[in-house]
Amino acid sequence: MKIFSAKDNKELDEYTVNKESITFYELMERAASTITYEIISRWRRNTPVVVFAGPGNNGGDALAVARMLSQEGYAVTVYFFNPTNSASPNTLKNYELLQELNVPCEEVVRTFIPPTLTKGMLVIDGLFGVGLNTHLKGGYSSVVQLVNKSDATVVSIDMPSGLFAEDNTQNNQNFIIKADVTVTLQYPKLALMLEENADYVGELIITDIGISPEILEEKETPLYYLETIEVAEILRRRKRCSDKRQYGHMLLVAGSAGMMGAAVMASKAALRSGVGLLSVHSAACGEDILQSSVPEAMFIADSNMNRVTNCSLSKWHNVVAVGPGLGKHRDTAEALTYLLNKANVPMVIDADALNIIAETKGLFSKIPKYSVITPHKYEFDRLFGPCKSKYQRLIKAKQIAVEHEITIVLKGANTAIVKPSGEIFFNSTGNPGMATAGSGDVLTGVISALIAQSYAPSDAAVLGVFLHGMAGDICLESESQESLLASDIIKNLGKAFKKLHTYNVK
Repeated sequence: MKIFSAKDNKELDEYTVNKESITFYELMERAASTITYEIISRWRRNTPVVVFAGPGNNGGDALAVARMLSQEGYAVTVYFFNPTNSASPNTLKNYELLQELNVPCEEVVRTFIPPTLTKGMLVIDGLFGVGLNTHLKGGYSSVVQLVNKSDATVVSIDMPSGLFAEDNTQNNQNFIIKADVTVTLQYPKLALMLEENADYVGELIITDIGISPEILEEKETPLYYLETIEVAEILRRRKRCSDKRQYGHMLLVAGSAGMMGAAVMASKAALRSGVGLLSVHSAACGEDILQSSVPEAMFIADSNMNRVTNCSLSKWHNVVAVGPGLGKHRDTAEALTYLLNKANVPMVIDADALNIIAETKGLFSKIPKYSVITPHKYEFDRLFGPCKSKYQRLIKAKQIAVEHEITIVLKGANTAIVKPSGEIFFNSTGNPGMATAGSGDVLTGVISALIAQSYAPSDAAVLGVFLHGMAGDICLESESQESLLASDIIKNLGKAFKKLHTYNVK
């Protein structure tokens, strides 16, 4: 699913209106009906509803929702903010229709007497949408504080009021609605994908308001939100007559004394993700651990008992994964430097390998083209300098991915996969239970195994991140978020592959 900018929004609406010979008011009605559906499917009709509507089209949507909810039997009270008497014609039309239905309405021009918002009430936030480009102030900021301090449940239309559609680095965080649910229209907006905005967005619901499929297809954008059917198109089925060599030979360089679990988890994840052959180079102390835990893997013992100090590539290895549990000892850093200088195949670089690269001048430039790096935000900042937000990290990651022809997997909520083409894909699977030790090691194993099977590295990153998150979601069918372990993710990788294959019609 494409993610469009705030500037694109008007063009998409205008194309649809002209293409289908409908009015902007009718398009507003479509939007309102989808929002109303989401509300009535979640809240009973005895739920008191308070609607805050602004003067623009977002307010028009909110007023239409108020009318539809009233017609469905909800007790609705409306506050229509029109301080400069400049409301759009369609918004005014919806306000007049509400008055005809005798829905309690108050037009706020100068003085606002705030209602009492209590637990059990539902607030519909329709003050401002994607067009907002300056932080809220004056009376609007007071409304935001009223809502945020209350115990009422909040549903925001399209965007939480006060949140900019893209970059919020310079925004006033105190004057943004904190929604429990955001019902966004037709496509997600960039700001809704960024973890720094999660407390404002709440649960994200994307509704189809009938924007013309032609313009959605034709309009170009570098931003995407992963959908199951799209990811399923990447996944291939195995040939009936094949052998293990056709599914690649992966070299995993991981583990050290006290951290062999990382190597074990990455190994198991790789094997559960279909790699044909797996060799693991690790500290000699880990041989018994790994051979007993992962008998399917071949073990290469380092000359050092406690850490990796040397490593060599075979011509048979078609991908190298390095980093999980590796440690940062000087000998290990030298081994990684040697590996980077010699590697002529894609690498997947994670964890301590990223930290070594961050601490060693000039080493980043040695990463082979088409490799994948998988930093979380702290590792990213150590590599490339501090950033104030995920938005800033994405801008920087795009520049680096294009310049160095690598894929950057920026881990976190809605993990972002930044391709060498400059395209950015946001993940839609996964849950907070996956914020647990070893989860990243599992992801390294999954992505590396897919590259070994001849998936393009950037496609392997997209597919791997999605499957990793899907496996984590399947875990919640039997586990809680609190009890979820990285090993549970591994156990459910097979179910994730199987589920994704059901969407693949090839």
